[in-house]
Amino acid sequence: MSIRLPSIVDSDCESIFALDEKEYIFNPNNDLSIETLVNHVLPIPQDLSGKSVKIPGTSSKGFSEIYRNSGLPNGLKSCLLPELNTYHSVLKSAVERNLHSPCLAYHEYDYENDVHLERYNSITYEEVNNKKNNFASGLFFLIGSNPFKNSKLESHAKIDNHRRDYKNYDKDNLSFIVTIYSGNRPEWIISDLVCSTNSITSTALYDTLGETSSKYILEFTQSPIVICSKNKIQKLIALKQNNPKDLESLIMIISMDPLKNQDSSLIKLADDNKIKLYDFNQVEKIGGIFPWEETNPNPETTFSLTFTSGTTANPKGVVLSHKSIVSAIVSFTYLMPHHNKMKEFAFLPLAHIFERHMSAAVLSFGGSVAFPRLGGTALTLFDDLKLYKPTFLACVPRIFSKIEALIKTTTIDSNSTLSRVSYQQAFETKRLKQLEDGNKGQHFIYDNTLIRRLRSLIGFDNMEVCFTGGAPISGETIKFLRSSLGIGFTQGYGSSESFAGMLMALPLQASSIGTCGAIAPTVEARLRALPEMGYNLNDEGGPRGELQLRGPQMFSHYFKNPEETAKSIDSQGWFSTGDVAQITNEGWFIIFDRVKNFYKLSQGEYVTPEKIENLYLTTNSIISQVFAHGDFTQSYLVGIVGIDPISIKQFLTSQCNISLDQITTIPELLEVVNKREVKTKILLYLNTNVGSKLNGFEKLNNIYLEVEPLRLDRDVVTPTAKLKRPVASKFFKSQIEQMYSEGSIIKDLKL
Repeated sequence: MSIRLPSIVDSDCESIFALDEKEYIFNPNNDLSIETLVNHVLPIPQDLSGKSVKIPGTSSKGFSEIYRNSGLPNGLKSCLLPELNTYHSVLKSAVERNLHSPCLAYHEYDYENDVHLERYNSITYEEVNNKKNNFASGLFFLIGSNPFKNSKLESHAKIDNHRRDYKNYDKDNLSFIVTIYSGNRPEWIISDLVCSTNSITSTALYDTLGETSSKYILEFTQSPIVICSKNKIQKLIALKQNNPKDLESLIMIISMDPLKNQDSSLIKLADDNKIKLYDFNQVEKIGGIFPWEETNPNPETTFSLTFTSGTTANPKGVVLSHKSIVSAIVSFTYLMPHHNKMKEFAFLPLAHIFERHMSAAVLSFGGSVAFPRLGGTALTLFDDLKLYKPTFLACVPRIFSKIEALIKTTTIDSNSTLSRVSYQQAFETKRLKQLEDGNKGQHFIYDNTLIRRLRSLIGFDNMEVCFTGGAPISGETIKFLRSSLGIGFTQGYGSSESFAGMLMALPLQASSIGTCGAIAPTVEARLRALPEMGYNLNDEGGPRGELQLRGPQMFSHYFKNPEETAKSIDSQGWFSTGDVAQITNEGWFIIFDRVKNFYKLSQGEYVTPEKIENLYLTTNSIISQVFAHGDFTQSYLVGIVGIDPISIKQFLTSQCNISLDQITTIPELLEVVNKREVKTKILLYLNTNVGSKLNGFEKLNNIYLEVEPLRLDRDVVTPTAKLKRPVASKFFKSQIEQMYSEGSIIKDLKL
């Protein structure tokens, strides 16, 4: 690149930052401590870092210019300092800087009486580090001396040769693989740290994968060790019992929960199936007796295999290096506000890459991470939040939509005129203040009365920032939650292949609401034109096309799957995401469609259902799911729509003259909403909110409504909520046929 663009390197603090061509952000010879650099110099001011810029002269036929972060446009970065280039080194630094600070927090559980205690307890960085060291020592001793180990098996030979070979591990040469299988809890993180410190590649199972995929992953990886919650043990033993040859490599299970005297039969059952069973405390204690000298990784060592839950028969294993996770940590700390007193509540599953990114970033700068109660669900979430009072929460839009509905029910939609008027005035006052970038919208009176009560209602007493991703969210929802709760709110974008977030809208940047914000300095992007879908590089408002990514945060390949790798990564290293994006003139990314997801209608018009579904969801708070269906024999679209039961009841009572006693149960509610005259009013309301953002032929003409039609148990979505469109079409065949038989319910009606 011949043209050098303005950079933070040119600022008054020039000596702090490394030269453009370096992989690290900070000059290692500056006089500032790591703590100062991480928690005071970072994040970079949003006027420097909060946009993306195109690099002149980098376009080619069919492709846009390359886009990079506006603060560091002249090269990509992979770490903060040369010595912080692996997850192990990043966490080691965090431990040294925060020895006696809380690291992991958990909802206490009394195993003797099988009851949760209504309090949170925490473990310091020093205690977590000691547990990690002892557990690693115990794990290596027990797996090394395991009587069922067979050195003729490749993964077992890797156990024997680990110390000899670990320095040579990279993307193609992996260690033996440790599998983690449980809900979020301290032992999950500690197990992950044990692996990362000792050049072991980890992977994860989760319940929604199903038995077939779990068996496939264990067999495919030849994983000899599973660290899991106690309730998974029986299932794992049965899996090996039914597949003794395929799962021959599995020879050790470590229970995160204590094993009691009455578990002797379980231990024997495991032993009968050539599996040694221990609990976490046992392994730690044994490690205290038989210490292990750490086998630390290098940046190219494979950190983890994360298996995508795609629509194909078998999930794909995404190979992620230590460089990738460190780059992801850089993305967060470079863009997002943070400090070493930050308290995250880790509700999203650690088995998915989104939460692994969030928790790793929080730990890197000395914050603490708390977990839901054992067996916690969305129903117990608010009780846990009230106990812990976090400052940071990352969740999918569905959770935040529920929070929005709850707040509206008790405030601006309240039966009390005084409450409605008071909260409307408070929210509007704060919303107007927050229109200015960087303005928190603080108001002394409202913040200390109405807003404080609302925050306390849901455990947001100390909440500073919320982060969402994984699905579209309405810009109006973000604005409402920012003003009603007085918090920063950000939307991001990422994937397993990019170690989660690499696009982030800054939480106090009002002007970027509705977008996924700027690209991180660890990734560069470009768009591939899609003229067949009507997306071009000269479109009004900014270029549109398939998003392609490249950089140190990206995965290297799919595990033992060269065919899928070749389909996804080209010869220049560009990964094709399959997502359609627009890059606005301000330098922000909007993700709004999927490549090749389109229907051709009978009149010859092409429609892209994902774009349509996203618009309906982002403009209508009374619905939570949409599946738009088209057919070449029909001239219009129909939709399977998921309704929010709280919001829809308010709509029915206020707009349809339905009394609450007619819709007290879910069956009653569904019977009412699917009556032609009622669903017509609902559909007119939905289409009115979408407005001119869609052409007439792109709007739904008939709908079928349920509370949650797109569910895992129906196999119409993946575990990460991606729609299996062909499967959904088959599952809802009768409803689709009925809607087309009924015809358009809005034809000739005024929209």
